[in-house]
Amino acid sequence: MKSSFRPALVNGPFQDPALYVALRWQGDALLFDLGRIERLSPGHCLRLSYVCVSHTHMDHFMGFDQLLRLTLPRDRELTFCGPPGLIDNIAGKLSGYTWNLTAAYTFRMIVVERHPQRLLRAAFRASTGFAREPLADVPAPPEHLVEEPAFRIETATLDHRIPCLAFCISEPSHLNVRTDVLAARRYRPGPWLSELKSAMRSGALGQPIDVPGAEGTVRLAAGELARDLVVEQAGQRIAYVVDTRFDAVNAPAIIALARAADVLYAEARFLDADRDEADKRYHLTARQAGFLARAAGVRRLEVFHFSPRYQGMAQAFQAEARAEFGGETRLEDEEPWVADLLPGTRQPRGREHAGARTP
Repeated sequence: MKSSFRPALVNGPFQDPALYVALRWQGDALLFDLGRIERLSPGHCLRLSYVCVSHTHMDHFMGFDQLLRLTLPRDRELTFCGPPGLIDNIAGKLSGYTWNLTAAYTFRMIVVERHPQRLLRAAFRASTGFAREPLADVPAPPEHLVEEPAFRIETATLDHRIPCLAFCISEPSHLNVRTDVLAARRYRPGPWLSELKSAMRSGALGQPIDVPGAEGTVRLAAGELARDLVVEQAGQRIAYVVDTRFDAVNAPAIIALARAADVLYAEARFLDADRDEADKRYHLTARQAGFLARAAGVRRLEVFHFSPRYQGMAQAFQAEARAEFGGETRLEDEEPWVADLLPGTRQPRGREHAGARTP
């Protein structure tokens, strides 16, 4: 199955968190956290449609100005999602600049805050000097954040001594085109395949699709095409967790959000020898990240956001996380309360653990 999501950590494991997820079939992309983003090319930045911010500590948010600088002269809309207070934070950023020459600009931002039972929203337009425009609240269950035809983003609110959001992006299903059928019918690949998938996702099976072929274009109903040409499979799931303490409230929330994810990107600020320090600073250890991945039954674990105090020790983090993820060590033997998090979870489908990559 070809991946619909192409995730990559923007920076190295000791640097600011930022996860870039390219949406292969849509041509756009998402960004989870907004630390330093100099390693993202302008082309990568200009593909973004959503930016999800876990919280606004500087190492998770300082890239906002750089992204704004690139997108400001563009005719586009960009949505920022995050915890309570994000609208004020962005308004504060924008108020630090003078906007007397932007009246003809069409760039627009939508900012969405995740509150317990609702999404609080506001708009900021370059043409008005980024004056705040309140938008109607949207009632929504606590886990819901974004719903699009091709993907959804769920969230959990974790404790970092402030609300800190964890995220999971998933596709409702993966639609895989059978290239053998495409070739046998002498259909030519093209944008019509994306149109077909969109019709399938929206249930518009009667929608006519113009299909280019060797003998000209034929018009067929989406349902007729889908029957033999498209195989529907379980969609991808990618979870992203940063800056939270391992405790009886946060751990179950992380496991529920990351359940059966293809990959879990988890912060590991400390090694387990410094577990007490991690607890005081509301961060995870590499071993705790490995346990959460094992309890959630994820396919792959990526640990990152290591403290600079361990510079040069990246392999120690990966080894510690891998050992706990694979069951070679068992945190539940030392912390009996965590055993209650394991019943009913399936074992990981694989034991792969990779390092950070750059898009």
